[in-house]
Order: sequence, then C-alpha cells, then structure tokens
Amino acid sequence: MNLEQSYYELYGDNDITRFRYGQLMDIMERAVKERPSVLKKYDAEGNVWYHSEKMVGMMLYVDRFSDNLEGFEKKIDYLAELGVTYVHFMPLLKSREGNNDGGYAVSDYLMVDEKFGTMEMLTRIIGKMRKKGIRTCIDFVLNHTAKEHIWAKKCLDGDEDYRDMYIMFDDDTIPKEYEKNLTQIFPGVAPGNFTFYPEYGKYVMTRFYEFQWDLNYRNPQVFNKIVEVLLTLANKGVDIFRLDAIPYMWKELGTTCMNHPNVHKLIAMMYEITRKVCPSVIFLGEAIVEPFEIVKYFGNGMDKECNVMYNASFMVLLWNSLATRDVRLMERSLAKDYGITSDGIWINYVRCHDDIGWGFETDILRELGCDPEQHKQFMIRYMEGKFPGSFSIGELYEYNPINKDARNSGTLASMCGLEQAQNEKHMYKLELAVKRILLVHAMVISYTGIPLLYSGDEIGQINDWSYKEVPAHAHDSRWLHRGKMDWVLAKNRHDLSSVEGQIFLKLKQMIEIRKSCVYFSSNYRAIPVDTGNLAVFCFHKEDKMLVLANFSEHEQWVDTGSFDWFGLPGEMHDLITGRQIRSYQNTILLGPYEFLWLV
Repeated sequence: MNLEQSYYELYGDNDITRFRYGQLMDIMERAVKERPSVLKKYDAEGNVWYHSEKMVGMMLYVDRFSDNLEGFEKKIDYLAELGVTYVHFMPLLKSREGNNDGGYAVSDYLMVDEKFGTMEMLTRIIGKMRKKGIRTCIDFVLNHTAKEHIWAKKCLDGDEDYRDMYIMFDDDTIPKEYEKNLTQIFPGVAPGNFTFYPEYGKYVMTRFYEFQWDLNYRNPQVFNKIVEVLLTLANKGVDIFRLDAIPYMWKELGTTCMNHPNVHKLIAMMYEITRKVCPSVIFLGEAIVEPFEIVKYFGNGMDKECNVMYNASFMVLLWNSLATRDVRLMERSLAKDYGITSDGIWINYVRCHDDIGWGFETDILRELGCDPEQHKQFMIRYMEGKFPGSFSIGELYEYNPINKDARNSGTLASMCGLEQAQNEKHMYKLELAVKRILLVHAMVISYTGIPLLYSGDEIGQINDWSYKEVPAHAHDSRWLHRGKMDWVLAKNRHDLSSVEGQIFLKLKQMIEIRKSCVYFSSNYRAIPVDTGNLAVFCFHKEDKMLVLANFSEHEQWVDTGSFDWFGLPGEMHDLITGRQIRSYQNTILLGPYEFLWLV
C-alpha cells in the first residue's frame, strides 16, 4: 500500500493533515533509529515465521498464572517443557483502579501495571523467552482508553494538541442520532453507547463501559499517538500485537459503527508502518463477528491487515460436535470458502478467557433440519449442565430472562465432564472426560492454523467456584474459568496415573509430533471429508495427512470408501500411537473419542 496516499485519502489534503503526516514520519524515523540490533536481526528474516508447524501458543493472566512477572520468570521452563513457542500475556499494561474490564481499560500504554511488575522486568522476560524459542504477544486496545488516561485528561483540560481525541458532545442531540443505528455490547451491565458526565458537561461515547472512552480515529492525532505507542512496544521486543475490538474503531453517524471500510484502512496503514519499521512483527486481530466479516481483516491482495485471526467458529463447532455427537454442522461450515487470503492464518482454540456465544451458520442448521433458535437454546442448556444427560458443568453469562438468550462460562475440563466425574467419583466418566479433553486439543493442534491453549487446560483444571466470594468478580461468571493456576496439581504432570499427567504428557507428545512434521505447518490447508458417519470428523492436509476423530463415547466404524484415494487399502501409520492402521473389509474402527493422525 501507499502509506502517504492512504493517509491523505482518510484525513483529507489540508494543512492539518500535512502537519500530522510529517509528525508520523518523525515517529517512524525515531523508532527505526531506536530499534535494538538484536531485533533488527529478526527483522531481516521477515515475519513468515508464523506459518511454521512449530507455532504453539498459550494465553494466560500473569496474576492468575504466577502472581506477577517475577514469578512468571521462574515458570518459563515449564512452558518450554510443554512445547509452547509463543505466550499471549492477557492485559498487563497499566489499567485504571477498580473495575477495569479485566485490564482492557488502559490508563497508560507504556507502563506495566504495578501489580505485575515493571516495563524493565517485562523487557527482560521477553529477551529470556526469546532465547528459549518463545515469542511474546500482548493485548493492544485500539478502540478506547480508560477515562483516566493522560490523553483524556489533556483533552478535558483544553490542550489543543489533544482536542477531539475522544467522541464527546455538549448535548444529547447527536448521541441520540448515533443510538438509532448502534447495537449495545453489554446491554445488561452497561446499556447505551453514551455516558453523560455532569462534572464535564459532556456526553462521551462509551460503547463498552462507562469508564472506557472511545477514541476518535477521525482525528489523525489519534492514529499517530497509537502508532507511536505500538512502535515503542515493538522495540521492547513484542512479536505479536493482539489488536483488541477492531471492528468498532471508526465511528460514523448513520452507520452501525462496526466493520466500517475505514477500519480496514486504519489497520492496513498500521501494518504498512510495521513493515517499514519492525518487519518481524505480526498482528493478531480480535473481531468476534460473522465469518464473512472476519476474513476481511486479513486484508486483500493489495493491502495486508492482520496476519492471524481467531477462529471462533471452529471453537463453537467443536463444542457443538461434542454435545450432539454429530459432526455435520462442523464439516459443512468448515468446508465453506469465505475467501481467506493465502497468507491469512487462523488461531485455533477450544477455550479462552471469555464466555462462549453460540453463533452458527443458520442456513446449514436448517439444511440439517434444525431450528436455529431451538438449537442455540439446546447448547446453552447443555453446556450449563441443565440438559438431561449432559456431562458439562458451567454457568450462564449475560442471561436475558425475556428471550432466554445467554452465553456460557466454564473451564474446558469442566465442560468436557471432568468436574462431574470427580464429583460423582465415577471412574468411567472420568476416563471419558479425559478422552474428550484430549480429542478437542488434538483437533486444534492438527487443523490448519496455530493452536492456542488456555493456561490450566494442560492439566485439566476445573471450575473455580470461589470467584463468587470475591466482590469484584462475583457478578461476572467468566471468572469461573479464570481460576489461579494450581501448581500443586501441576506437580503431577509427569505421573501417568493422575489426570494431570494423562493430559499434560499427551498434549506434550502431540505438540512434539506437530513440531516435527511439516504437514502441520499452515502452508498445508485442511480439507473436510464426509465419511458418512455422523459422529466421525475427517479432514486431510492436501493428501499428505488424514485425520479421523470420533466425537462420541461409542465405537464407530468408518467406511474407507470416502477416502480411498489416500492409499488404501494399504497400511497407514498413526503418528500418535506409532501403530500401523489397515482397513478391515474397507472399514476402520475408532474407539470412544479416539483420533488418528494418519500418514
């Protein structure tokens, strides 16, 4: 892309834009001069590293994982032991006191929150992890800042250089016009999109929470300031920037202020700037929107935006397949072509810090004879543990008593049946729960993209019900799956007679296999295959590898006729067990929740 041309297209050709563009060039030039030589060495290799089969991530809250950065430094070897090659630190930049939306209300982009440590400590840890082959990802909140941020204070003080950095009005005339087209992000706990502050006499756009003020990207100063922060953090050694809440960045009256074309221009400009200043850096986009909208954030053939995006659809399809024992929705949804770019890569995950919302392809559900709303209600009840025969234990999030809409909270292990099995002291249920945990992890580790684990899942941590005793957390069921890392349980990780050992050692093995075989790189695209068995999910990696997975607790016979081009009836080698697999009268038998990686 032509950065100068795009900048002027976005902000107009006038004296202010010319001044701000010159300011942007100064910011970039200074960042190039200040970039450490060790990082310039990585820059020379570019950023294609994210395609590698060696990419395996873990996301974690520093305080929940290790109390602080000093404690984290002592746990780097634990992550290396498992095989992790990038760590996503959940929000650790300085955020406001009190309610801060889990750290997403940033009050200073260039400071680490005191409860975690210091920026100097983080920079040292980034260097230590790099020597272990572990890259660093941090959250970069683009849509808003805390109302306590210095930019907000200077804006309110009338500093000319910070004027109009936020979206605020003297009366509610224009806010009311905006509201006609805006959805509400948290209608239950934070209704509306504007907040009136009597002390300032202003209506301020607050799309998320009252204490998070939306930035005004129509002002080029906002773009420049954000870029300055981005480049400063990149020079600390950050490899991956998780761009938070990107669909909401551009506000325009008369629109939904979501997925606006100018959002794509903003991100493409940021990407072009990193390409010039710190070309080893990549962007991870966070956009929980419809699949056809998500893929647009990879960019197009001319303008690159994000390198990787979250595959939220795959996550909900995995849970759906477990609950229904029917893989058809997953198979058909993943087969749809949304036009992903050739270098666009998915982050595949089963669990994250957030709740789970049940967004499915409604047209495919109808093709399968399902009513979309009734199916959604089934998933909500099943994952809460209220549907007869459910193995899951969880809670509702943002429940709407009028339409009974909700999302679900709970740890991966508890929603896979481990908590129920332990409560009942039921050994067979416990065995099935462990199998489910390994199955869904096997899917994200083998499917095209980068697998991302959530801290604690590697040892099967169950729900933390003590969150209800913490006043700051009790109202938010998401803290159910944000429990503190249980390092006592983690000591069992080498003991195969323990649940922790069965999960950890198997995940470690799968990660080692992934990292040793080029077919797991993102250059090999997964292609779903219909086996004719409702419970068996199958895909191949461009004819090089075949994956079979049984999503039920019953044995399943698979007709090999659906993939006889894969070299059958000759023997196939299972990478996980090392055993040879042959078809028996043109069928293969899969045990309960068994999965095979065949070459």
